[in-house]
Amino acid sequence: MLTKQQKEKLINENKVLPTDTGSPEVQIALLSGRLDQLSHHMSAFKKDYHSRTGLMRIVGQRKRLLAYLKKEDHSRYEKLIQKLGLRK
Repeated sequence: MLTKQQKEKLINENKVLPTDTGSPEVQIALLSGRLDQLSHHMSAFKKDYHSRTGLMRIVGQRKRLLAYLKKEDHSRYEKLIQKLGLRK
């Protein structure tokens, strides 16, 4: 799990408005942080199939949010991709 300080840091780096906590950018950043932690966990515990299921669920959720953002505002999508380093 992300600590409170890690979540606050991700929110502050990606928020669109001063009181923003639920924009697609913030949600994608939080999911990406969680995915980083889970991928490190999965490299250490290869047979943890329950965590693998959760990992795949989070990947799907992030994919749907990215598709939504790309459809709604392509410039915000491109900026977020560059910021988080998701695509190459």
